Amino acid sequence: MAMPTSAQEVFDDLVPKGLAQFPDKAGELNSIYAFKISGDGGGDWTVDTVAKPPTCTKGASDKAQCTIEVSNEDFKTMLGGDPNAGMQLFFAGKLRVSGDVTLAMKLQQLFELARPK
Repeated sequence: MAMPTSAQEVFDDLVPKGLAQFPDKAGELNSIYAFKISGDGGGDWTVDTVAKPPTCTKGASDKAQCTIEVSNEDFKTMLGGDPNAGMQLFFAGKLRVSGDVTLAMKLQQLFELARPK
């Protein structure tokens, strides 16, 4: 299966499908994430895994417990399946996390739900 071409594809299509398909797994994350993706193909989204059913909506919520800021190019690198990519980007200063940093560690679980099967 081809990798997503942009954050828009991930958050407008893949994440909502994943949340709908695996609401219980999403619920285990039990948190609200805001994503601010810059550059072409980027945008702002809120993923709420506390809601029943979990939701992915346009716009970054101020209720988010963890906010992730990254460029679309670097975001695609994170989705590439290398579990260390996020940490590498973080330490390189290309990935900004605000709020509860421990929630950022769970992002891999979120993107697993959204990975095209």
